[in-house]
Amino acid sequence: MMRSSNDRGNGTTMKLAVSLPPVEAPSDVQASADPDFALLARFVQKAEAAGLDMVLLADSAPAAGSDTSKRHVPFEATTLLAALATVTSRIGLVAAASTLAHQPYNLARRFASLDIISHGRAGWNATMVADPREAANFSRPEGFSPDDFRRRAEEFIGIVQGLWKGWDADALLFDQHGGRFFDPEKMHLLDHKGEFFSVRGPLNVARSPQDTPVLVMSGLSEPDMDIVARTADVILLDEPSVAGANDLKRRAIAFGRSPGAIKVLMNVAPDAEMAARPDVIADRLEESFRSKSCDGFNILMPPLESVLDDFVDLVLPELRRRGLVRSDYRNATLRSHLGLVEEEGQ
Repeated sequence: MMRSSNDRGNGTTMKLAVSLPPVEAPSDVQASADPDFALLARFVQKAEAAGLDMVLLADSAPAAGSDTSKRHVPFEATTLLAALATVTSRIGLVAAASTLAHQPYNLARRFASLDIISHGRAGWNATMVADPREAANFSRPEGFSPDDFRRRAEEFIGIVQGLWKGWDADALLFDQHGGRFFDPEKMHLLDHKGEFFSVRGPLNVARSPQDTPVLVMSGLSEPDMDIVARTADVILLDEPSVAGANDLKRRAIAFGRSPGAIKVLMNVAPDAEMAARPDVIADRLEESFRSKSCDGFNILMPPLESVLDDFVDLVLPELRRRGLVRSDYRNATLRSHLGLVEEEGQ
């Protein structure tokens, strides 16, 4: 067992997310003929009752010849986020949305609206994996070269974040007597003209309750690292690495961001030991966390209540007993759950 001090020396506790990837249904589970929102709602409510920071909702556009018909999570992720926001009140909700399948203005407007609907609990998982089968569904049958895809995605994300910041926090006045809806000095046109997009702005949705929705990025290659260090709030990595986490944070500081501006979470998949030896799983998570190879973990789970039950009822109490996980939500927004509050208002 690892040492028992209540954190890794700077007052922080590990961040915990659960992810619902579109994985194959286990062979011993009868797949439902209809999408089961009630099952997903119970799953997310269970994660909220356990005090987890956020749930990540996977998504992918239908692709001819793929095996998506055999997979779970059948709902479009931003629509699912909106529905889940009405049956939860504390946990963060992060939806995947491809830069291939949307225009930046529409996506910025959608997530800004979701953040208001969820009272500051929304996040956007902008994956950095180019899928040519997906591109074929959106008027690009030839796909994109890796360099074109990367430049387009970076431009897309910059537009979305720029639109989110188009209104100062106190720009909207709603002054019926004075006839002033907003203060023009506090509205900023984006007026973007780039290689792939032209967007004037402003966004016709008010400023986010948490300043901007949380930007999560995953599926990263080495050339993507500068993009995520400049733009992302949360970065999901597949391999634990102190050097990797430190490198990302050094790059973020070089771009003028604060040391705590990004959180690095490690993807981990639960295994059979979780039920039999929860202390072994807790040891592994504690070791990675204390080594500072990450700020926490994204647990990749099938949407099965039994798997979440094992983590919540067996592993989480062990982590909490060791003082590695906070006992309850301390504030309202997803940024505050993740310790990103220092970025609010910028």
